[in-house]
Amino acid sequence: MRRRGFRGLRPLHRLRRGFSPDIPPALQRANDLMASGDYPAAAAAFEQLAQGAEARHGPRAPHLYLRAGHACLLNAQVPLAMGHFEHGLSLLAASGHLRVLQRAGWRVVQQLKERGLDQEAQQIEARLNSLLPAGFTTEAPATGGRVTLPTHCPGCGGPVRPDEVAWLDESTAECSYCGSPIRGG
Repeated sequence: MRRRGFRGLRPLHRLRRGFSPDIPPALQRANDLMASGDYPAAAAAFEQLAQGAEARHGPRAPHLYLRAGHACLLNAQVPLAMGHFEHGLSLLAASGHLRVLQRAGWRVVQQLKERGLDQEAQQIEARLNSLLPAGFTTEAPATGGRVTLPTHCPGCGGPVRPDEVAWLDESTAECSYCGSPIRGG
């Protein structure tokens, strides 16, 4: 009889670094719709994904709501976009990811200002200030000297923002939407 030993067991960091999750086809489709400019369908797809993730208490729900808000904004559905933005930011605050909240909120404010939606930008900025503890600002956060990442996740096609991803090590980040490891150069 042959002994198996511990050969099959690896440290957790190795499992995570080499881990490539099964990417839901619905997420790939939503990102494809967004990339092709079909913003109404993309908004509906991201909203459905976000609601499902939230129902499962999934960590990706806030990012999916923010993506749904962005699709609504690009489709000129400003009130719906604002609801998604506020809900996504609230979920980020509840999760305790304050730096990600700060950066994502700042990005939303900038997107609104770029479209001339100054009143809505002020609304998000006020909401952000109410969610962040003293000492955090809604101004552009400083970025560190990390490696360069691709602009989109090779797994699901979602946008990659180096200041908002979870870093697994000095050159590998985790996609905010699907959890795939993304290697920088």
